[in-house]
Amino acid sequence: MGRRKKENQPASDLFHKAGFIESFVKGDIWTKLSFVILGLGCFVRRQIARGLFLLAFEALFIWYMISNGSYWLSMMPSLGKQGPTKEMVEVLDEMVETTTYHDNSFQILLYSILTLFLIAAFIMTMMTSVKMSYDAQHKLESGKKINFFKDDIRSLVDESFYKTLLSLPMIGITLFTFLPMVFMILIAFTNYDGTHDGFANNLFTWVGLQNFETMFSSSGGSGSYFRIFMGMLGWTIVWAFLATFTNYILGILVAMMINKKGIKFKKMWRTILVMTIAIPQFISLLYVSKMFSKTGIINGLLVNTLGWLKTPYDFFGTPLSARIMVVVLNIWIGIPYLVLIATGILMNIPQDLYEASRIDGANPFQQFRYITMPYMLFVTAPYLLTSFTGNMNNFNVIYLLTGGGPINTNASSAAGSVGHTDLLITWVFKIAQGTDSLYYMASVIGIAIFVIVSIITLSIYNRLGSNKNEGDMA
Repeated sequence: MGRRKKENQPASDLFHKAGFIESFVKGDIWTKLSFVILGLGCFVRRQIARGLFLLAFEALFIWYMISNGSYWLSMMPSLGKQGPTKEMVEVLDEMVETTTYHDNSFQILLYSILTLFLIAAFIMTMMTSVKMSYDAQHKLESGKKINFFKDDIRSLVDESFYKTLLSLPMIGITLFTFLPMVFMILIAFTNYDGTHDGFANNLFTWVGLQNFETMFSSSGGSGSYFRIFMGMLGWTIVWAFLATFTNYILGILVAMMINKKGIKFKKMWRTILVMTIAIPQFISLLYVSKMFSKTGIINGLLVNTLGWLKTPYDFFGTPLSARIMVVVLNIWIGIPYLVLIATGILMNIPQDLYEASRIDGANPFQQFRYITMPYMLFVTAPYLLTSFTGNMNNFNVIYLLTGGGPINTNASSAAGSVGHTDLLITWVFKIAQGTDSLYYMASVIGIAIFVIVSIITLSIYNRLGSNKNEGDMA
């Protein structure tokens, strides 16, 4: 039945599946010329508004390329030809050294990328111009009505309203997400750092794969970038796993206790949890870090009040204790979110399942194992994935609690004063904000983080039961 409907479907309806190549090959002369003179086919077929829009975009593109775009593209291979120069000039009968600034490598790279994006957009518009012209041509040949300006406006607020809604978000994603990502990737192939800032000090230039060779070379012993990266990657994954699943399991248990029959003041406990979420995280983390410092209230209680210790204990002084502390304190930060999430899910688990399990003799642990957890995992699997990847880039908890410390003396040869609790993301920050400001190396590590997180996210996401069988728990 479906095949017969497809065979009897008008050719004009099948056109919408045709791509640019088919439109260009089968189109008439006006359609082919629409690739060079945007909107020409629309003008010929009296689609004036479409033609004006396409032609205006082409005119603006040509004007930009002549006035600015060609310059930025010509400077992109060198990233600038002349850096700042100093010369002596006479001011009030005295010779004073002045600096004259010329090219700006940072600006050249940024505007070159923008120009390339604009060229890509123009090519896509050229292809769209051809397809629009062929669409109109095909409809006229088939005796169908073509769309005019009023039809286009009506379509944008009706059947194509999704395009209207998604246009601004897509522009925002392109400008504020994809463009910075491309810029960061290209920085990894330059020598952009504190001494080569591209304008005030010296121009930065392309260095090819030199930074990647430095990053992934094992020469240099324990202080090499590669050894530090691998050690920090291992801790980052362990941290992400512990930070995710300790909060997850404990959050579910706390939610079950609050929802248990017979527990009084349920609304009060939930209100307290909401209030803890409302407090800015950086305030809580800084406060807790001071509480557990050598001069903090916890050591004061253990030494002076209770007398359990003779001298203050440095909770963040050794690698093991510091790592344990950040995991434990992260539980205190993260549990309220999980309790609220788990509470809503627990209320939706059919109580008939628990009643049937009690009749069959199941104990509370078996109910938790075979009913509660499978249901929770099915519903919250996407959250677990995003929480895991988010914890791999959890800058706030590590930086505000320990600053990455204690310092790893074996890694002193690497930039950024690497610590035992540093994650890859905090290491990137330290490298970029250190005394040398090695932006190029921070970019290399950023690319590595992106690749690793993407591989983990995609591989786990494709195996999620909730992704494959969305209706199984219904």
